[in-house]
Amino acid sequence: MLPPLPDVLARAHVIRLGMNVKFRGVTEREIVLFEGPQGWAEFAPFVEYDDDESASWLRGALEWGWGCDVPPVRTHVPVNATMPAVPAGRVESVLERFGDMGERPTVKVKVAERGQALVDDLARVRQVRDLLPTANIRVDANGGWSESEAVDALSALADLGLEYAEQPVPSVEALARVRETLDARGVPLLIAADESVRKAEDPLRVARLGAADLLVVKAMPLGGVARALSIVKESGLPCVVSSALDSSVGIAAGVALAAALPELPYACGLATVALFAEDVADPSLVPQGGMIRVEDAKRVHSGDAVRQDLIERASVEGQRKQWWLDRVARTYANLVNAEA
Repeated sequence: MLPPLPDVLARAHVIRLGMNVKFRGVTEREIVLFEGPQGWAEFAPFVEYDDDESASWLRGALEWGWGCDVPPVRTHVPVNATMPAVPAGRVESVLERFGDMGERPTVKVKVAERGQALVDDLARVRQVRDLLPTANIRVDANGGWSESEAVDALSALADLGLEYAEQPVPSVEALARVRETLDARGVPLLIAADESVRKAEDPLRVARLGAADLLVVKAMPLGGVARALSIVKESGLPCVVSSALDSSVGIAAGVALAAALPELPYACGLATVALFAEDVADPSLVPQGGMIRVEDAKRVHSGDAVRQDLIERASVEGQRKQWWLDRVARTYANLVNAEA
């Protein structure tokens, strides 16, 4: 059952957090936080997403803030650093923001950025490899390549030693063909699916078509922690839990999801708070030694680590606040209609 809309809106805080580095073209992140009766939750679909796509994000936030108990099976969640599509000369300064990443760090490097070329991707990944010779390095194209571009790019990038490549092409069918072509060429590279899971009407189609070796799952875009757990179980594939450029409140839900998985063979993309210039929690959910403690995430969700003065400092008022509240109301109506 959905909580009443007036209660949802009364518990909403619209905030804007600045970032240290541009990521996905974003320099400021606008977010709605809900101070739910069972804990803090976050609603932050990107502004270009329509109400239909945003509905699962709201469903997940309401589930998390108004009642969701997911017992953990581990006390710490390993996480990766995330490298935006910056010039190679800025790689070292971005890595420094993640602090101590442990004995064998993991770094996800964004590639296929619009306006850039393969030479830029190779330089960025090579710089990470030079700075962190023993690191697990994975690349994420966000579906930015055509099939031929993906095969050529990944064949070249694989020489730098990659853990896997995430969503090199947009569609599930193309993902399957790229995976088959790389295998036929003898390129030893695992393929991960992200958008083909969280943006799909049928998130399990990737697994049925054999289009990926592993899944990248995000709690709110998939409709909440419980539904994400169900998708992972039904897929039969290993997974990585990732974030959608969240504050510590959103990251806490991702940590809870990762902590509840029976198996967690890969570091998770839950360290992106390090890319922000500000946050609403103190301490923020940034990794220590390449890990985030589950207990720290619980303190954020419960509100013990959420500071009202930081929320007030980041608050958005006026027309922009109303824009977000109207968006919540429209998206809520979509959920009601879906359940009717």
